[in-house]
Formats: sequence, structure tokens, C-alpha cells
Amino acid sequence: LLSVALGFGAQTLVRDLIAGMFIIAEDQFGVGDVIDLGQVAATPVAGTVERVSLRVTTLRDVHGTVWYVPNSEIRRVANKSQLWSRAVLDVEVAPTTDLRRAAEVIKQVADDLWHDEGFTDGVILEEPKVLGVERVDAAGAAIRLVAKTAPADQWAVARELRLRLAEAFHAAG
Repeated sequence: LLSVALGFGAQTLVRDLIAGMFIIAEDQFGVGDVIDLGQVAATPVAGTVERVSLRVTTLRDVHGTVWYVPNSEIRRVANKSQLWSRAVLDVEVAPTTDLRRAAEVIKQVADDLWHDEGFTDGVILEEPKVLGVERVDAAGAAIRLVAKTAPADQWAVARELRLRLAEAFHAAG
């Protein structure tokens, strides 16, 4: 019975080590990357990678919880911070809003942030783009804005854009 238990344990260890070798060799993610592992043992796991070993990946979620995930249990990885990121905002406007005017205001706010000294030093990598109306229904419309950012800066850029858009929409009536 003991030999059977050791055999299964060794098998799991070997799977962890092989998976860890591929994660490291393929540079799927590394320390500091923000990743989403999807469902691991029926629990969604996402956060910032704190350590990668051949056997276990350690990450901390937004609530401060540390997750230790055996590499053999990782089935897919969404890396939200490799090379560059993108802030995507669907800006909701009222049904009576002049959509062309709203798009102009959104573009102006995005351009102002793009030229802001606090965001031009490698935070926003390209000129933000208003892609256009994403949705129209009885509740209003959504206008999509995208901004290419440095890795893991998309959330700070999106928060600042939301703040500035709220101020600009209030000022524009």
C-alpha cells in the first residue's frame, strides 16, 4: 500500500516538474506578471506572480491572498502583463446623447492623458483610439476607447481615464 502511495506521489511530482520546465522554457510568465489561471480545483485563481519554481507557481490575488498552484494543475494561462497591455473602456452614455460629440469628448480626454507628463514616460505606449460605438440599446450606448500601455499599467490608465471622463462629461453637460 505504501509503495502504491509513493508511486502516485512520484507521478504527480514528475508531472509538476515537467509542466514547470515548459512554463520556464517557454517564458509563459515570470515574477511580476499578472496572470489568470482560470479555474484551479473549481476556484478561479488570478493575481501577480511572486515565485515560479519547477514544481509550484506562487501568486497573490488583489485581496492579498497567496495561492500556491502545482504546475501540473495549470491548464491555461492568460498573461495580462507580458510585453504590453491594453486599457479598454466601454464608455456608457445616455440614450439622448449626441454620440459624435461624446466620441469627440472621449478622444480629447484620452489625448490629454496621452500628453500628460505623468503618463507619457512609457506608461501609455501609443496614441489612444476611439474605436466607435460598441453598443446601442434602450439604456443608451457604449463607445469603446482603447489605449496601449506598459505591462500591468492598464488598470491605472483606465482608472485615470474614467475619472477624467466623468469630469469632462460633467463639464460638457
